[in-house]
Amino acid sequence: MQIIDGKATAAEIKKEIAAEVEQIVAQGGKRPHLAAILVGHDGGSETYVKNKVLACEACGFKSSLIRFEDTITEEELLAKVKELNEDDDVDGFIVQLPLPKHIAEQKVIEAIDYRKDVDGFHPINVGRMSIGLPCYISATPNGILTLLARYGIETRGKKCVILGRSNIVGKPMASLMMQKRYPGDATVTVCHSHSPKLKEECRQADIIIAAIGSPNFVTADMVKEGAVVIDVGTTRVPDATRKSGFRLCGDVKFDEVAPKCSFISPVPGGVGPMTICSLMKNTLSAGKKEFYK
Repeated sequence: MQIIDGKATAAEIKKEIAAEVEQIVAQGGKRPHLAAILVGHDGGSETYVKNKVLACEACGFKSSLIRFEDTITEEELLAKVKELNEDDDVDGFIVQLPLPKHIAEQKVIEAIDYRKDVDGFHPINVGRMSIGLPCYISATPNGILTLLARYGIETRGKKCVILGRSNIVGKPMASLMMQKRYPGDATVTVCHSHSPKLKEECRQADIIIAAIGSPNFVTADMVKEGAVVIDVGTTRVPDATRKSGFRLCGDVKFDEVAPKCSFISPVPGGVGPMTICSLMKNTLSAGKKEFYK
Protein backbone atom coordinates (compact mmCIF):
# COMPACT_ATOMS: atom_id res chain seq x y z
CA MET A 1 0.00 0.00 0.00
CA GLN A 2 1.35 3.38 -1.01
CA ILE A 3 0.03 6.67 0.34
CA ILE A 4 -0.49 9.35 -2.31
CA ASP A 5 1.19 12.44 -0.86
CA GLY A 6 -0.63 15.41 -2.34
CA LYS A 7 1.18 17.88 -0.10
CA ALA A 8 4.64 16.87 -1.34
CA THR A 9 3.47 16.68 -4.98
CA ALA A 10 1.89 20.14 -4.77
CA ALA A 11 5.08 21.62 -3.25
CA GLU A 12 7.11 20.13 -6.11
CA ILE A 13 4.75 21.54 -8.77
CA LYS A 14 4.70 25.01 -7.16
CA LYS A 15 8.52 25.05 -7.36
CA GLU A 16 8.30 24.15 -11.07
CA ILE A 17 5.74 26.94 -11.64
CA ALA A 18 7.88 29.49 -9.74
CA ALA A 19 10.92 28.62 -11.89
CA GLU A 20 8.88 29.12 -15.07
CA VAL A 21 7.46 32.43 -13.81
CA GLU A 22 10.94 33.78 -13.06
CA GLN A 23 12.02 32.76 -16.57
CA ILE A 24 9.01 34.60 -18.08
CA VAL A 25 9.76 37.75 -16.04
CA ALA A 26 13.50 37.59 -16.87
CA GLN A 27 12.58 37.56 -20.57
CA GLY A 28 10.47 40.71 -20.13
CA GLY A 29 7.13 38.94 -19.76
CA LYS A 30 4.31 39.77 -17.36
CA ARG A 31 4.06 38.22 -13.89
CA PRO A 32 0.75 36.26 -13.73
CA HIS A 33 -1.92 37.99 -11.60
CA LEU A 34 -4.68 36.09 -9.79
CA ALA A 35 -7.52 37.94 -8.06
CA ALA A 36 -9.97 36.41 -5.59
CA ILE A 37 -13.32 37.74 -4.41
CA LEU A 38 -14.38 36.65 -0.93
CA VAL A 39 -17.88 37.42 0.30
CA GLY A 40 -18.63 37.14 4.03
CA HIS A 41 -16.68 35.29 6.72
CA ASP A 42 -17.31 31.57 6.17
CA GLY A 43 -14.56 29.69 8.03
CA GLY A 44 -13.86 27.19 5.27
CA SER A 45 -13.78 29.87 2.57
CA GLU A 46 -11.45 32.07 4.68
CA THR A 47 -9.00 29.15 4.99
CA TYR A 48 -9.16 28.27 1.27
CA VAL A 49 -8.58 31.85 0.16
CA LYS A 50 -5.71 32.33 2.64
CA ASN A 51 -4.06 29.18 1.25
CA LYS A 52 -4.57 30.43 -2.31
CA VAL A 53 -2.84 33.73 -1.49
CA LEU A 54 0.09 31.81 0.09
CA ALA A 55 0.27 29.55 -2.98
CA CYS A 56 0.44 32.64 -5.23
CA GLU A 57 3.44 33.87 -3.22
CA ALA A 58 5.14 30.46 -3.54
CA CYS A 59 4.59 30.50 -7.33
CA GLY A 60 5.81 34.07 -7.80
CA PHE A 61 2.38 35.37 -8.85
CA LYS A 62 0.86 38.74 -8.10
CA SER A 63 -2.36 38.28 -6.11
CA SER A 64 -5.27 40.51 -5.08
CA LEU A 65 -7.88 39.68 -2.44
CA ILE A 66 -11.13 41.61 -2.71
CA ARG A 67 -13.38 41.27 0.34
CA PHE A 68 -17.06 42.10 0.74
CA GLU A 69 -19.47 41.69 3.63
CA ASP A 70 -22.29 39.17 3.08
CA THR A 71 -24.71 42.11 2.81
CA ILE A 72 -23.37 42.94 -0.67
CA THR A 73 -26.08 42.93 -3.33
CA GLU A 74 -25.99 40.71 -6.39
CA GLU A 75 -25.74 43.83 -8.58
CA GLU A 76 -22.70 45.11 -6.67
CA LEU A 77 -20.94 41.75 -6.95
CA LEU A 78 -21.70 41.51 -10.68
CA ALA A 79 -20.32 45.04 -11.14
CA LYS A 80 -17.03 43.94 -9.50
CA VAL A 81 -16.90 40.85 -11.74
CA LYS A 82 -17.35 43.10 -14.80
CA GLU A 83 -14.55 45.35 -13.54
CA LEU A 84 -12.16 42.39 -13.20
CA ASN A 85 -13.20 41.09 -16.64
CA GLU A 86 -12.07 44.42 -18.10
CA ASP A 87 -8.86 44.79 -16.06
CA ASP A 88 -5.99 43.86 -18.38
CA ASP A 89 -3.60 43.39 -15.45
CA VAL A 90 -5.72 40.56 -13.99
CA ASP A 91 -5.04 37.31 -15.87
CA GLY A 92 -7.50 35.17 -13.94
CA PHE A 93 -9.86 35.47 -11.01
CA ILE A 94 -12.14 33.43 -8.82
CA VAL A 95 -15.29 34.15 -6.83
CA GLN A 96 -15.04 31.96 -3.73
CA LEU A 97 -18.10 29.76 -3.25
CA PRO A 98 -20.50 29.35 -1.51
CA LEU A 99 -22.10 32.79 -1.82
CA PRO A 100 -24.87 34.16 0.43
CA LYS A 101 -28.33 32.80 -0.39
CA HIS A 102 -29.59 36.09 -1.88
CA ILE A 103 -26.98 35.89 -4.67
CA ALA A 104 -27.51 33.50 -7.61
CA GLU A 105 -24.21 31.57 -7.85
CA GLN A 106 -24.77 30.40 -11.42
CA LYS A 107 -25.48 33.96 -12.57
CA VAL A 108 -22.16 35.09 -11.07
CA ILE A 109 -20.25 32.14 -12.60
CA GLU A 110 -21.66 32.93 -16.05
CA ALA A 111 -20.77 36.63 -15.67
CA ILE A 112 -17.05 35.77 -15.37
CA ASP A 113 -15.14 36.09 -18.66
CA TYR A 114 -14.45 32.44 -19.57
CA ARG A 115 -10.92 33.46 -20.61
CA LYS A 116 -10.25 34.48 -16.98
CA ASP A 117 -12.27 31.67 -15.36
CA VAL A 118 -9.35 29.86 -13.72
CA ASP A 119 -11.78 27.89 -11.51
CA GLY A 120 -13.07 26.22 -14.70
CA PHE A 121 -16.75 26.61 -13.73
CA HIS A 122 -17.99 28.68 -16.69
CA PRO A 123 -20.23 26.69 -19.09
CA ILE A 124 -17.81 27.38 -21.96
CA ASN A 125 -14.91 25.81 -20.06
CA VAL A 126 -17.10 22.94 -18.84
CA GLY A 127 -18.31 22.30 -22.41
CA ARG A 128 -14.80 22.44 -23.90
CA MET A 129 -13.54 20.07 -21.20
CA SER A 130 -16.30 17.55 -21.94
CA ILE A 131 -15.27 17.26 -25.60
CA GLY A 132 -11.53 17.33 -24.89
CA LEU A 133 -10.68 20.85 -26.08
CA PRO A 134 -7.99 22.96 -24.33
CA CYS A 135 -9.53 24.91 -21.43
CA TYR A 136 -9.34 25.59 -17.73
CA ILE A 137 -10.28 22.35 -15.97
CA SER A 138 -11.84 22.72 -12.53
CA ALA A 139 -9.18 22.45 -9.88
CA THR A 140 -10.11 19.34 -7.88
CA PRO A 141 -10.58 16.96 -10.87
CA ASN A 142 -7.42 18.35 -12.46
CA GLY A 143 -5.53 17.81 -9.20
CA ILE A 144 -6.67 14.18 -9.10
CA LEU A 145 -5.54 13.63 -12.72
CA THR A 146 -2.14 15.09 -11.83
CA LEU A 147 -1.77 12.74 -8.85
CA LEU A 148 -2.70 9.71 -10.96
CA ALA A 149 -0.11 10.74 -13.57
CA ARG A 150 2.68 11.59 -11.10
CA TYR A 151 2.26 8.26 -9.32
CA GLY A 152 2.11 6.35 -12.61
CA ILE A 153 -1.25 4.79 -11.74
CA GLU A 154 -2.67 2.85 -14.70
CA THR A 155 -6.13 4.03 -15.76
CA ARG A 156 -6.49 2.63 -19.29
CA GLY A 157 -9.30 0.07 -19.42
CA LYS A 158 -9.71 0.15 -15.65
CA LYS A 159 -13.12 0.21 -13.99
CA CYS A 160 -13.46 3.57 -12.23
CA VAL A 161 -16.32 4.25 -9.82
CA ILE A 162 -16.99 7.87 -8.92
CA LEU A 163 -19.09 8.48 -5.82
CA GLY A 164 -20.94 11.77 -6.22
CA ARG A 165 -22.27 13.75 -9.18
CA SER A 166 -21.58 17.39 -8.28
CA ASN A 167 -20.77 19.93 -10.99
CA ILE A 168 -17.48 20.68 -9.22
CA VAL A 169 -16.08 17.14 -8.84
CA GLY A 170 -18.25 14.15 -9.81
CA LYS A 171 -19.43 15.12 -13.30
CA PRO A 172 -16.15 16.63 -14.59
CA MET A 173 -14.18 13.74 -13.06
CA ALA A 174 -16.34 11.22 -14.95
CA SER A 175 -15.86 13.12 -18.20
CA LEU A 176 -12.08 13.35 -17.76
CA MET A 177 -11.62 9.70 -16.82
CA MET A 178 -13.47 8.65 -19.99
CA GLN A 179 -11.39 10.71 -22.39
CA LYS A 180 -9.01 9.05 -24.84
CA ARG A 181 -5.77 10.00 -23.12
CA TYR A 182 -3.79 9.26 -19.98
CA PRO A 183 -4.91 9.60 -17.23
CA GLY A 184 -8.23 8.46 -18.64
CA ASP A 185 -9.45 5.76 -21.02
CA ALA A 186 -11.28 4.18 -18.07
CA THR A 187 -14.69 2.52 -17.94
CA VAL A 188 -16.57 4.93 -15.70
CA THR A 189 -19.57 4.40 -13.42
CA VAL A 190 -21.04 7.32 -11.47
CA CYS A 191 -22.84 6.36 -8.26
CA HIS A 192 -24.88 8.60 -5.98
CA SER A 193 -27.54 8.56 -3.25
CA HIS A 194 -30.11 6.91 -5.56
CA SER A 195 -27.82 4.17 -6.89
CA PRO A 196 -29.39 0.84 -5.80
CA LYS A 197 -26.24 -1.35 -5.92
CA LEU A 198 -23.62 1.14 -4.84
CA LYS A 199 -21.59 -1.26 -2.67
CA GLU A 200 -21.51 -3.92 -5.41
CA GLU A 201 -20.32 -1.34 -7.95
CA CYS A 202 -17.52 -0.24 -5.61
CA ARG A 203 -16.40 -3.82 -4.97
CA GLN A 204 -15.77 -4.27 -8.72
CA ALA A 205 -13.82 -1.01 -9.08
CA ASP A 206 -10.11 -0.79 -9.83
CA ILE A 207 -10.26 2.92 -8.95
CA ILE A 208 -12.68 4.57 -6.52
CA ILE A 209 -12.94 8.36 -6.41
CA ALA A 210 -15.04 9.28 -3.38
CA ALA A 211 -16.60 12.75 -3.56
CA ILE A 212 -19.89 12.19 -1.80
CA GLY A 213 -19.40 14.48 1.23
CA SER A 214 -20.26 11.82 3.80
CA PRO A 215 -17.59 11.10 6.46
CA ASN A 216 -16.28 7.50 6.56
CA PHE A 217 -18.80 6.43 3.91
CA VAL A 218 -16.42 4.04 2.10
CA THR A 219 -15.68 1.03 4.31
CA ALA A 220 -13.40 -1.98 3.82
CA ASP A 221 -16.25 -4.23 2.61
CA MET A 222 -16.74 -1.86 -0.37
CA VAL A 223 -13.15 -2.10 -1.65
CA LYS A 224 -11.47 -4.97 -3.47
CA GLU A 225 -7.85 -5.97 -2.85
CA GLY A 226 -5.39 -3.82 -4.79
CA ALA A 227 -7.83 -1.01 -5.58
CA VAL A 228 -6.76 2.63 -5.92
CA VAL A 229 -8.81 4.91 -3.64
CA ILE A 230 -8.89 8.70 -4.03
CA ASP A 231 -10.63 10.50 -1.16
CA VAL A 232 -12.03 13.93 -2.05
CA GLY A 233 -14.14 14.34 1.11
CA THR A 234 -13.33 17.16 3.54
CA THR A 235 -16.04 17.33 6.19
CA ARG A 236 -15.36 19.18 9.44
CA VAL A 237 -16.23 16.94 12.38
CA PRO A 238 -16.09 18.03 16.04
CA ASP A 239 -12.89 17.05 17.88
CA ALA A 240 -12.37 18.35 21.41
CA THR A 241 -8.68 17.31 21.33
CA ARG A 242 -7.91 19.85 18.58
CA LYS A 243 -7.26 23.53 19.22
CA SER A 244 -9.69 24.41 16.44
CA GLY A 245 -12.37 22.18 17.93
CA PHE A 246 -12.69 20.14 14.76
CA ARG A 247 -10.77 17.92 12.36
CA LEU A 248 -11.12 17.17 8.67
CA CYS A 249 -12.65 13.81 7.87
CA GLY A 250 -12.64 12.16 4.45
CA ASP A 251 -15.30 10.07 2.75
CA VAL A 252 -13.13 6.95 3.25
CA LYS A 253 -12.67 5.09 6.54
CA PHE A 254 -8.93 5.30 6.05
CA ASP A 255 -7.62 2.95 8.77
CA GLU A 256 -9.68 -0.03 7.63
CA VAL A 257 -9.62 0.65 3.87
CA ALA A 258 -5.90 1.50 3.46
CA PRO A 259 -4.52 -2.06 4.02
CA LYS A 260 -6.54 -3.32 1.02
CA CYS A 261 -5.34 -0.61 -1.39
CA SER A 262 -2.44 -0.42 -3.81
CA PHE A 263 -2.65 3.40 -3.55
CA ILE A 264 -4.75 5.63 -1.30
CA SER A 265 -4.94 9.39 -0.73
CA PRO A 266 -5.30 10.58 2.88
CA VAL A 267 -7.37 13.44 4.33
CA PRO A 268 -5.86 15.89 4.96
CA GLY A 269 -2.76 15.98 2.75
CA GLY A 270 -4.09 14.18 -0.33
CA VAL A 271 -6.36 15.86 -2.86
CA GLY A 272 -6.72 19.16 -0.92
CA PRO A 273 -3.25 20.63 -1.62
CA MET A 274 -3.56 19.57 -5.27
CA THR A 275 -6.77 21.57 -5.69
CA ILE A 276 -4.97 24.83 -4.94
CA CYS A 277 -1.97 23.68 -6.98
CA SER A 278 -4.25 23.14 -10.01
CA LEU A 279 -5.61 26.67 -9.62
CA MET A 280 -1.99 27.89 -9.78
CA LYS A 281 -1.45 25.86 -12.98
CA ASN A 282 -4.56 27.44 -14.50
CA THR A 283 -3.34 30.92 -13.49
CA LEU A 284 0.01 30.28 -15.18
CA SER A 285 -1.86 29.17 -18.33
CA ALA A 286 -3.99 32.35 -18.13
CA GLY A 287 -0.87 34.49 -17.82
CA LYS A 288 0.65 32.78 -20.86
CA LYS A 289 -2.66 33.05 -22.78
CA GLU A 290 -2.24 29.31 -23.38
CA PHE A 291 -5.87 28.47 -24.17
CA TYR A 292 -7.47 31.75 -25.19
CA LYS A 293 -5.89 34.75 -26.86
